[in-house]
Amino acid sequence: MAPRIFIGEHVIGADTPCYIVAELSANHNQSFDHAVRIIRAAKEAGADAVKLQTYTADTITMRSDKEYFRIKGGTLWDGRILHDLYQEAFTPWEWQPKLKEIADELGMDLFSSAFDDSAVDFLERMNVPAHKVASFELVDIGLIQKMARTGKPLIMSTGMASADEISEAVGAAREAGATQIALLKCTSAYPAPPEEANLRTIPELARRFHCPAGLSDHTMGSAVPVVAVALGACIVEKHLCLRRADGGPDGAFSLEPAEFKAMVEAVREAERSLGAIEFNSGPREANSRRFRRSLFVVEDVKKGELFTKQNVRSIRPADGLHPRHFNEVLGKRAAVAIERGTPLSWALVVG
Repeated sequence: MAPRIFIGEHVIGADTPCYIVAELSANHNQSFDHAVRIIRAAKEAGADAVKLQTYTADTITMRSDKEYFRIKGGTLWDGRILHDLYQEAFTPWEWQPKLKEIADELGMDLFSSAFDDSAVDFLERMNVPAHKVASFELVDIGLIQKMARTGKPLIMSTGMASADEISEAVGAAREAGATQIALLKCTSAYPAPPEEANLRTIPELARRFHCPAGLSDHTMGSAVPVVAVALGACIVEKHLCLRRADGGPDGAFSLEPAEFKAMVEAVREAERSLGAIEFNSGPREANSRRFRRSLFVVEDVKKGELFTKQNVRSIRPADGLHPRHFNEVLGKRAAVAIERGTPLSWALVVG
């Protein structure tokens, strides 16, 4: 059996429905009510889970305006100081248990990316059903081991990571006791261009590390998640906002509720279309079989007359002999007079 993990009531693996996660991130714009509306929108759009981020500006970085801490490189946040950005983006910790209660009431899972040991402890007190390792933290082996020791399922994003770095992180998690690991292909660019998605990596992650694999997506639109599911993604994580016009650090690469819902519907349709390896006709094809080609007499033929390419043709529908018999019939004679438009059968052929 293909490897699986279990989050809440959901079984996640290659032969189960894709687990769709709405990433809240900083899209609450520091309003608790706004965060609640996003969670409700996620439910209405068809998400299975909501993911938060659990950090403070001081737990994820330090206050400094040294050049090391200034963002550059063509990002949405170029020129900003890390501490200032995270102070704007963080989700207040006192909100998070309340948000989980709301998600629970809606029948959705809620878990979070922890960014330091204190966040893991905090999330454990919330009794989250899983832990998430963000791409930038995949190299923080101590943090991964801390999460792994909880015994909870561990979802690990792999943006920027080499194969060796992924192997080190997975190995550390397993050595620390993690038995349920999923890996997400991620392109850590905001937004990410589709041509850098490299989705063929998803089945290779599953094969190489023997675990469910999926996608943490920062592209715009739903095409990339749908293709990922066709390639075997078991999890899709996508940022959700109420309106991109509301701004915020992550708004530019987030989907609005109607777009998120369209993505979910497209993913579900893609799953249905995958079906099974099947070479026989499906139920809807059965009626179409009668319109296949077969051999018909296309000119009036007298008894004893030769069948030729002029008076016998392979045409639709399928009531006559199979077209494979065309050359066998040529040169033989009509057993009886045959009217134009009659399906050819062996009973009408002699000689």
